[in-house]
Amino acid sequence: MSDSIKRIIPHISVIIGFVIVSLVYFSPVLQGKKIFQSDIMHYIGMAQQQKEFAKNTGEETYWTNSAFGGMPTYQLGAKYPHNYIKKLDLSLRFLPRPADYLFLYFLGFYILLLCLKVDFKLAALGALAFGFSTYLIIILGVGHNSKAHAIAYMPLVLSGIVLTFRKKYIIGFLITAVALGLELVANHYQMTYYLFLLVIVLGISYLVDAYKKKQLPDFLKSIGILSIAAILAVGLNATNILATQEYVKESTRGKSELTINSDGSPKETTSGLSREYITEYSYGLVETFNLFIPKFMGGGNYEDVGKDSETYKAYINLGASPIEALEASRNAPMYWGDQPIVEAPAYVGAVAIFLFVLGLFLVKGKMKWWLLGGTVLSLLLSYGKNLEFLTDFFIDYIPLYNKFRAVSSIQVILELCVPVLGILGLVQFFGKTESKNEKLIALKYTVILTSGLCVLFLLFKSTLFDFEGLRDDRYVQAYGQPFVDALIADRKVLLTSDTIRTLILVVLSAGTLYLFFNKKVKKNSAIVCLGFLIVFDLVAINKQYVNNDDFISAIQVDRPYRATEADKEILKDKSHFRVFDISNEGQGRPGRAAYFHNSLMGYHAAKLGRYNELLEFYVYDNNMNVLNMLNTKYIIVEEQGKILPYTNTEANGNAWFVKNLKQVNTANEEIKMLDSLNTKVKAVSTLIEASKTFTLDSLATIELKEFKPNYLKYDSKNNNNGFAVFSEVYYSKGWNAYIDGNVVPHTRVNYVLRGLSIPQGHHTIEFKFEPKVVEIGSRIALASSAILGLLIIFGLYFQFKPKRPEA
Repeated sequence: MSDSIKRIIPHISVIIGFVIVSLVYFSPVLQGKKIFQSDIMHYIGMAQQQKEFAKNTGEETYWTNSAFGGMPTYQLGAKYPHNYIKKLDLSLRFLPRPADYLFLYFLGFYILLLCLKVDFKLAALGALAFGFSTYLIIILGVGHNSKAHAIAYMPLVLSGIVLTFRKKYIIGFLITAVALGLELVANHYQMTYYLFLLVIVLGISYLVDAYKKKQLPDFLKSIGILSIAAILAVGLNATNILATQEYVKESTRGKSELTINSDGSPKETTSGLSREYITEYSYGLVETFNLFIPKFMGGGNYEDVGKDSETYKAYINLGASPIEALEASRNAPMYWGDQPIVEAPAYVGAVAIFLFVLGLFLVKGKMKWWLLGGTVLSLLLSYGKNLEFLTDFFIDYIPLYNKFRAVSSIQVILELCVPVLGILGLVQFFGKTESKNEKLIALKYTVILTSGLCVLFLLFKSTLFDFEGLRDDRYVQAYGQPFVDALIADRKVLLTSDTIRTLILVVLSAGTLYLFFNKKVKKNSAIVCLGFLIVFDLVAINKQYVNNDDFISAIQVDRPYRATEADKEILKDKSHFRVFDISNEGQGRPGRAAYFHNSLMGYHAAKLGRYNELLEFYVYDNNMNVLNMLNTKYIIVEEQGKILPYTNTEANGNAWFVKNLKQVNTANEEIKMLDSLNTKVKAVSTLIEASKTFTLDSLATIELKEFKPNYLKYDSKNNNNGFAVFSEVYYSKGWNAYIDGNVVPHTRVNYVLRGLSIPQGHHTIEFKFEPKVVEIGSRIALASSAILGLLIIFGLYFQFKPKRPEA
């Protein structure tokens, strides 16, 4: 057997092991079951129309009418021509979901550690610590698939960057280009943005090191190579990036023209999201210890505290039956941190944190500083409004930071950095470069810091913390103070038990290393022991939140909605209209109506900005004037437990001629006028040059003859020149209007709708969604793919070509 094959066998074995571990952890996928993910359920409803269109026509539509009155499908899984990097991504995700993402976690992190010159056994250990990090598993449970997808490729991107800085220019360039291309495929720009912040920290660390060693030319060369790789990666994803960039300006992420809120109060002026929205999910300062002690802050919003809990007794005292009390105790509000909703603690692991602290003592140079810098920056920014001066600085002065919400999610960076530094610390501890005395001192101080912290909390928890949650006042009003006292008692119990748990894991980890130090156990045995502790530690916590109970039959996941009698009645109507579902079912499952109908509502983090403002001003208040102009023909209501379809006979229809077109100067005026405007005969706009009056002919008609998500055809008859309003959402970046086959300009009226001047006579009116951005982006993606393909061929040839023997 050749040496090259011998070298590769351990890596193949590790990768096969990752496949097995991924399938074992999510074992129900082997039975054909799928994990129920609430966010994906909503997505399926939103994307149903475009999927049906593709299935029936073989074409892709980049517009859907099924949600929020109509919106682009760019962020709803649109498929683009020449997206070859996506095909590579799908090949890598060959396992059933969500085992595919867990496998990617392992694989990417393993490759990163190999690129950092870590032995394959320790690299596998680090991969397990990263992949089983609680937050990374929790997001799979709730359906944040694109976030998990982006996180999984982060280590691979860092691998290419590190290799390039180590002067492995060819392989570093190729890995960076492909990995960053895959990172962008995930289409979660918030995670990619956070990765970019970490790369900046890494770059600064390498810059300082290069300056000290007088190697700035090599550093600049690496930056140039990485810049080219980044440009190529962007090119591979050009269609999606250009489409997203175009859309984001029109979405809730873009700048609003309004200066008032729906209640008339002044609106915060921002080019992105509001400060309050950005920082809604801010990590608490004390909550930091959740990273080390899983239920330090009580765990999640709903915890199973069991029959022996004070909460159970409190329910019994309130008159609940034993069965009722037990059921309620399985969903006890234990979390007492600062965030409004927490599914589970962002637990990195007691063993991982222990090794991280050890790494702080043993790892030297640039590796230590960029990993520590990334960890600290991630933690500080996750505090959000709890560290206001830093958060405000980033919102006000750091480009694009105000485009993203849920600042606590930046902790994905520390969840990556902590196990890397921990494994590098183990490399030093197991290696021969450090003195024995230095290793022993490092181990001693690590034990003192980590175990001492646990002892401190055990002794002084009642003095240091009040254990009061954000919603406890409500529970006092609803159930009385004794009930909240019971919650607090159980929160103390959780902190105590999990602190003891962490202390035990710290002692066992330290004991393992101490036995190795004294040559009582060999290196491989110590690695196996630490691997067992890491997996036991993390999996035991993860299984409390994501487990086999979350898996259901595949058909229930693929078809999560069942038509009600109201849906069936509405589906008999084959005309074009919209539906507003205000039933409890519709409110609780906002993607449901979009699955069957063209809905006013939906579920999406980046709706069209103007439409969202219309929702806030009028739709949420059931303003019939606005519902009529949106052609809301059916309203689904709930009466006495029955879901019924209410037919709105006053809906304006698909299109209508108006008598008056009024010019207004500001967006504020335009949206405020909609409250009382008779939209059947009047329209308002800020985009026209002057107000106009038209003669309304009683015989004039404009009828919709054909409709698809991306195409509408009308027949217009009018003896006079007229102006028609169409009950379709205005979006200038792709929708083109045609009169008798000729392109004509159309405008925005009534804040969100389309308006068109139509000459007298009989005409065919068409609206076609023809986004140039898809055509341009696809050409760039094709060219970039071809260039990268050639570079891979030549690069691998020069990298591995036989070297000539020296004369």
